[in-house]
Amino acid sequence: MRDEAFACCYDWEQGPGKATARYANPGCRVLHRHDRLIIMTRTNHDQFAKQYLAELLAPLGSVEPGREVTGSVQQADIWFIPGEVASAERLVLGLLSQMASSPCLLEPFRNPPNLAEVRSCLLKLFLLHGEFQRQSRRDRASGATSDTLKEDDLPRLWILVPSASTALLDGFGAKRNELDWPEGIYLLPQSLRTALVALNKLPRTESTLWLRILGKGATQRQAIDELLALSKEHPLRNNVLELLANWRIFLEEKQTLDEEERELIMNLSPAYLQRMEEARLEGQRVVVENLLKIRFGTLDSELSSLIEPLLQLPPEEFTPMLLNLERSELLNRFRGQTH
Repeated sequence: MRDEAFACCYDWEQGPGKATARYANPGCRVLHRHDRLIIMTRTNHDQFAKQYLAELLAPLGSVEPGREVTGSVQQADIWFIPGEVASAERLVLGLLSQMASSPCLLEPFRNPPNLAEVRSCLLKLFLLHGEFQRQSRRDRASGATSDTLKEDDLPRLWILVPSASTALLDGFGAKRNELDWPEGIYLLPQSLRTALVALNKLPRTESTLWLRILGKGATQRQAIDELLALSKEHPLRNNVLELLANWRIFLEEKQTLDEEERELIMNLSPAYLQRMEEARLEGQRVVVENLLKIRFGTLDSELSSLIEPLLQLPPEEFTPMLLNLERSELLNRFRGQTH
């Protein structure tokens, strides 16, 4: 049985900072950053994947990691119901947004699942379908609706796997649909409303980036390199970078690491180092801005133009300048370097 330690629920309102969460696991360690909550528990990939997908999908609807499924001793990793959001917000998530355009379960695996694990995911989906059908009958009996539950109203299941063997795909009759889905998406027979997503087979595009980050080995390393290459103004880059950095910190705090976890730390190191460097520069920027405000009262356009050239200097050089030089001296000192 897969780990069930993590349970929280996001209800997104009007944008970042409006999410509310319920945490049922006393073993969680919560790291606060601004208006977000970074969740780390006793496990690693399974819990990170839940937190990561919840973070990405929360602006698009209601996300519930660790959803209880009636009739099962297990929990669904991610239960998602899309909300009414602008198409531009959906476009940012690319393929993941397309997958989550209707109610769905997402089940991420760090290692390729065996037949029993895939059947376990299917069982959770079918039990959820049973919940929908019972609720539909109750609604019709109470007069709340006269509509019959349609097949297209039933949730879908997306099983995210690092790779999928021919035996696994053939065993479940999973096949490509090249008209609607890119390489790496293998649909089970239509009535099962399920697909296997082989992360190592997805095309290397920004549309698939957010899924490939959950991959393994070279797939994940390539995705992290692409993440670091994105503009710092990209709406998802910094949040995802921080999640990856926190994941690495969490792994390093473990007393014993297996070979796979050591490889994972190596994969995550570029994201961690980049985030630490950006955090250092952010801290220095705050110091420079505050010193300019203290010395000169306000931060007008001329003084603001000094920030970037000052940040090219080490703190032991720019600090005495800001404390001792007059406004005109500072402007003359960096004339030609400001924009």
